[in-house]
Amino acid sequence: MSRPRVVVVGGGIIGSAVARRLTLLEPRPQVTLVEKELTPGRHQTARNSGVVHAGLYYAPGSAKAALSRTGVERLRRYCRERGLPYEEVGKLVIALDEAEEGRLRDIECRALANGVPGLRWLGTDALREVEPHAVGRAALHSPTTAITDFSRVAEAMLADARDRGAQVVTDFEVVGFGQSGGRVDVQAADGRHVRADRVVLAGGVHADRLAVLAGDGPTPAIVPFRGEYHQLRPEATHLVSGLVYPVPDPRYPFLGVHLTRRVDGGVLLGPNAVLATAREGYRRRDVDLEVIRALLASKGFRRFARSNLRTGAQEVVGSLSRHAFVERVRRYVPEIDHADVEPALAGVRAQAMDADGSLVEDFRFSRVGAVLCIRNAPSPAATASLAIADLVVDRLDLAGT
Repeated sequence: MSRPRVVVVGGGIIGSAVARRLTLLEPRPQVTLVEKELTPGRHQTARNSGVVHAGLYYAPGSAKAALSRTGVERLRRYCRERGLPYEEVGKLVIALDEAEEGRLRDIECRALANGVPGLRWLGTDALREVEPHAVGRAALHSPTTAITDFSRVAEAMLADARDRGAQVVTDFEVVGFGQSGGRVDVQAADGRHVRADRVVLAGGVHADRLAVLAGDGPTPAIVPFRGEYHQLRPEATHLVSGLVYPVPDPRYPFLGVHLTRRVDGGVLLGPNAVLATAREGYRRRDVDLEVIRALLASKGFRRFARSNLRTGAQEVVGSLSRHAFVERVRRYVPEIDHADVEPALAGVRAQAMDADGSLVEDFRFSRVGAVLCIRNAPSPAATASLAIADLVVDRLDLAGT
């Protein structure tokens, strides 16, 4: 009896985790991972802050909440087994005024319901014992929130998969799927193709485009948002011990500018969140007319833009003015000087949006014949990657091939 053939499209941390999990099955399927770049993991996996999220913000009972708590435990063990960096530097979510303190109490309730361990409510003086250079009215401290290097984690997962027989094919840009008789022909732009009994689409910012190629519907559509980071110069990194976050604004779907210690000792500031004009639009000058046309034609996006006009404008100001960006940071750590800050990396977040303009907050999957589409894998996807891989493999129904 031949082994089922599974193709994973996308070599980021989710695709790598899925490929690894497939090779742990008995009987083991034939696994092929295809990646459009010359090396895997170059996009969202390599362009993030490296925070391992403990599950503070997520609605109790949501997939985000469950997968983050399961995922963080799995990730901690995996990093230790593989000798990868994993540092529990802790996170402070700081409220600056009475209104923010009320929202922070709501976050505390969510975090407790989600089983986040070791939470502490801190006043003005107590928060400075954790972050001596930070200021605020009150703070929620999550001591087990950690940092890692997700690029190295993804590389290790892919190495595990290779060691167990998986093939990794790079420079393979998928342009079509031919489904017939329960089988799939995965087609590349250069004429190559790979046949499969099951396909997993883990395409990140290309998730909707790939799903449509496989025969799925156009929504949720991916709206790319660029997150621009700055960093502290080496002589100023002592001003931040761990992770310093603002209380999220419920009117906007992103967390706001925060300060993040990295495993290499550096400190990132940001990101802001501005609309990107290309799916891989890491620079302001990166423009894809197809993306712009799709956004302008979308009634849902226009509705979203109108309802978030004020906050979006503030994000644009922070993008165009380093002074404005640093002033946001100084609200939490006033000793940071403008001369202490320099530009750093930028990333693009694959934000899924429904037809009515509402953002998809939780994980979402769909199935088209033999193709399983990961339509939305928002933060904490990297944290939860090992748990997500279990979920995906369970849904593949390999027994039916």
